[in-house]
Amino acid sequence: MRGKNLCLGALAALLAGCSSPSPPPAEKPAPAVALFEDFDYTGKDPVYQTLDPGPGDTLNPVLPGFYPDPSILRIGEDYYLVNSSFAWFPGLPIFHSRDLVTWKQIGNAIERPGQVDFGKLGISRGLFAPALSWHGGTFYIVNTCVDCGGNFLITAKDPAGPWSEPVWLPFEGIDPSLFFDGDGKAYIVNNGAPEEAPLYDGHRAIWLQEFDTATQKMAGPRKAIVDGGTDISKKPIWIEGPHLFRARGFYYLICAEGGTAEQHSEVVFRAKKIWGPYVPYKGNPILTQRDLDPKRPFPVTSTGHAEFVTTPKGDWYAVFLGTRPYADDFTNTGRETFLLPVSWKKGWPVILPKGKPVPYVVKRPALPAEAALPANGNFTRHDGFKGAALAPDWLFIRTPRERWYQLTAKGLEIRARGDAIGGGGQPSFIGRRQQHGWAEAETRMSFAPKIEGERAGLVAFQNSDFFYFLGLARENNGIKLCVTRRAGAGDPENGVALACVPAPEGPLFLKIAARGGVYDFSYGTKPNQWTALLRDADGTILSTKKAGGFVGTVIGMYAYSPE
Repeated sequence: MRGKNLCLGALAALLAGCSSPSPPPAEKPAPAVALFEDFDYTGKDPVYQTLDPGPGDTLNPVLPGFYPDPSILRIGEDYYLVNSSFAWFPGLPIFHSRDLVTWKQIGNAIERPGQVDFGKLGISRGLFAPALSWHGGTFYIVNTCVDCGGNFLITAKDPAGPWSEPVWLPFEGIDPSLFFDGDGKAYIVNNGAPEEAPLYDGHRAIWLQEFDTATQKMAGPRKAIVDGGTDISKKPIWIEGPHLFRARGFYYLICAEGGTAEQHSEVVFRAKKIWGPYVPYKGNPILTQRDLDPKRPFPVTSTGHAEFVTTPKGDWYAVFLGTRPYADDFTNTGRETFLLPVSWKKGWPVILPKGKPVPYVVKRPALPAEAALPANGNFTRHDGFKGAALAPDWLFIRTPRERWYQLTAKGLEIRARGDAIGGGGQPSFIGRRQQHGWAEAETRMSFAPKIEGERAGLVAFQNSDFFYFLGLARENNGIKLCVTRRAGAGDPENGVALACVPAPEGPLFLKIAARGGVYDFSYGTKPNQWTALLRDADGTILSTKKAGGFVGTVIGMYAYSPE
């Protein structure tokens, strides 16, 4: 018996040695590439349907959508403007105009990944409140990169760029602004902590220090020229956004006060000497909407953070930020750039008398009108992705470190990558601002996901914790067309599915439509033949009131593949 077992064992060993080796594991497919043939955007705000502007009028806001903290200057007959951009890339959009109402983006001051690094910042950190100035043939921007380096200076000979590498400035605070006096001396004014311990939450100061443009270094003593705000006995909060200018025998200092929400305002001080003392205007604030009925139709709220500019004829104008809530304090378009004339009252500049609402229709400045595509009111935009590069208003989330998209004869190709749009990385997302409370964005997409979890489509993005996705996703070895939503950090990074159907074959048309506080998501296989996948979704999650932060909704194209 023992010999028989030995024979059987030998036979088994022989057979095992002759068997075929196990096949190697199947190679994982390469991440899919999503093709977006075009992108169309249409503004449909109902307020513009109630207005009847004449040929000498224009519409507010002059830069609708997420374009906050405007800073403006004039060189001859040319006007230039820059806005905050936070952790979006490229940053600090630069605009040009010759009539103050027709603004064309000519570049971005932060356009190279090496200039600043947003890392894994929240989308409302990064670049706050730039200030634009010019002297002796050089353009200057001073700015704060919050949580990414502090205060810095960049320069350019051409405002369209290229702009220099940042020169980092060694002072505390935010919102620096560079002022050139008549004798050629330069000064930086900014928001900073008060000299003594803060007396209350929001107690800040405005500081002044000379700046040496030759060495690009701060010089001399640093002095607090405003403590708290217009009247510290009333505990004013968040004096910020300062700008200095000289006129009519005085140095004028204009600042935002009251925070950037509904109590926001603009105030003014003046002094005979650059170092003060600075006296507040008794009629402050020179701009606010906080004393108006919040239930008025089509309100403009949260106005402030202004800067002045003059025309060659000597007319004064102000650009400032404001918001257009669709209900209560809900706004998805962020803080926008408005324009109003400035009047002078007994030696003091006033943007808008108390109790008067910001008008949607304003008289055009007495300047030759420019012929250009409309950029205010309701307008449409089409991008067929036929150029050699993306238009300057397309945005990326945080700083890109690799090239994961390309423009081809077919359209825009985006490679799916492992950075989820709800994570802290740099996802494969390219978007444009939602510039109207009522708007539509659509695209034609081709996408064939082979890896479980891959997805691509359109996203309405407020920040990494609050967004909607409409597109294709491979799940459970099948491909579905879904709407997913992330409504807080507790949800999965790619959102929770709200509605799904089996994926139609072939290229898909995708559309996201905003209607104030609700959003609709539709698809089709033929042009202009839409099927609703989800209607009346809660759009308030894309508002700053719910999502927090300082930015507006950005709608764009996204592709993802798990690593």
